[in-house]
Amino acid sequence: MLDKPAEPTPFRLTSLAHGGGCGCKLAPSVLRELLSEQPPGSPFERLLVGTETGDDAAVWQLDDETCLIATTDFFMPMVDDPFEFGRIAATNAISDVYAMGGKPLLALAILGMPLGKLEPAMVREILKGGASIAAEAGIPVAGGHSIDAPEPIYGLAVIGTAKPETIRKNSTAEAGDVLILTKALGVGIYSAAFKKEALPPPAYAEMIGSMTKLNRIGTELGKDAQVHAVTDVTGFGILGHGLEMARGSGLALEIEAEALPLLDEAGALARAGHVTGASHRNWASYGEAVRLPTDLPDWRRHLLTDPQTSGGLLVACAPEAATRVLQQIRAAGYDKAAIIGRARAGEPSITVA
Repeated sequence: MLDKPAEPTPFRLTSLAHGGGCGCKLAPSVLRELLSEQPPGSPFERLLVGTETGDDAAVWQLDDETCLIATTDFFMPMVDDPFEFGRIAATNAISDVYAMGGKPLLALAILGMPLGKLEPAMVREILKGGASIAAEAGIPVAGGHSIDAPEPIYGLAVIGTAKPETIRKNSTAEAGDVLILTKALGVGIYSAAFKKEALPPPAYAEMIGSMTKLNRIGTELGKDAQVHAVTDVTGFGILGHGLEMARGSGLALEIEAEALPLLDEAGALARAGHVTGASHRNWASYGEAVRLPTDLPDWRRHLLTDPQTSGGLLVACAPEAATRVLQQIRAAGYDKAAIIGRARAGEPSITVA
């Protein structure tokens, strides 16, 4: 990994942005409205995945053996270290290829910087951070585009490939499937505490470690016929991305609140009120499709709607394979992966138990 700059950041990078990470995403209800009049991809026979189900990336079938996966993701900083910002943004962008069951090939950088507010050396560190993660994924950052912008923005457009039979959509879960989450929740809560300088150093290190861990296990899961559907959990929280899976698959999901893996301090920080604005927007967007226990405290609901930056994969697999798949995921280094619920026949919705 490339060395980080020796000099400390002279001011808070996050002070230049009104939001940060995947918490910058438009609310799910707003996005649905904006996309409501987009033409369907159905006239293009080789477009296997388009905008219809809010999946993680577009997929185009080149021939009988190869599919092309294309995605882009970028956002504003949620940490003050420019090198770490670059690493987080790159990890998050590459995740979409892994979530489709693919293998990344190359990336292009997307860069918007407020000229006159950031020293060129800081911008170089952002680019170095992104390049270091791309190298870890085994791909180059082969070009890109930059503009003068009022707030710092960085991310990647990523191209990947997969065999047609290894593509995993968010819309192909089956009734009876067991749901597995590969990373702990709580990144948005940690980031809210960080902005208020209330995040302990060990928790900060835990947050960085989670956000810069590549979801490369998705490539292996795509090869498993008993893994039926996969999506990554980012700005809409576990409920929002779970609802995308439920609606795309025409199923109801059941999630056990106590089974959800959490970052070590997430519960305590949520109880202390460290919640993002995106968490509130998420609930306002899709709360009508979620049934919660009457006695569920607000802080636990915020964990369910917490926006995850570079979050884990939500995996739907055959029940007889669940233990084996979970062990495979944990053996690959996702120590907090857990079974969190199941899919069943019913009106698309989520019930939290």
